[in-house]
Amino acid sequence: MVSEVKTVSGRGIPLVGNDIDTDRIIPARYLKAVTFDGLGEGAFIDDRKALKGEHAFDQPQYQGAKILIVNRNFGCGSSREHAPQAIAKWGIQALIGESFAEIFFGNCVAMGIPCLTADAVTVKQLQELVAANPQAAVTVNLETLQVQIGDYTAPVAIEEGTRSTFISGTWDACGQLVANADQVQATAAKLPYVGWGNLAASYSIS
Repeated sequence: MVSEVKTVSGRGIPLVGNDIDTDRIIPARYLKAVTFDGLGEGAFIDDRKALKGEHAFDQPQYQGAKILIVNRNFGCGSSREHAPQAIAKWGIQALIGESFAEIFFGNCVAMGIPCLTADAVTVKQLQELVAANPQAAVTVNLETLQVQIGDYTAPVAIEEGTRSTFISGTWDACGQLVANADQVQATAAKLPYVGWGNLAASYSIS
């Protein structure tokens, strides 16, 4: 299936700091947006302004990076889906960190973005390797549960049930509905609701 996520490869970007909350990832004023389009420009915007170009998301060597390497309790705070959406719209396709806030983690999974964990020593090593060589390829393998940068390989972890949904592609609830449209309509037609059978017959998922 096209929704399968078995490996993510690309350049990395280190973001050092514990307890980076969702308000720092995307400020509350961006929640007024009707769609998630353009949220990438607002990712970490207040931190970036305060650091006057020194924030990792502003530094030229990290532009186009796909794998974000963070520390402990990343994504804590509010439950806003806008936080992982902003990170994804900036270009991030996977995260590695010491730990993630539960709701942030769940929102990432719903978007097909794996959040893998590693111990503090490994995370620090990964951040230092990427900082020393921003052009190095980083590969996260969900099948072997390993991350590789050059000759350096380290174990990463993710709960087995979540890992299996990425590998099989079943994380994509909307994709599953579309792929099984005939069965959805057949089941809907049998439901004992007045007029539902006629509605189901005339409705198609596309």
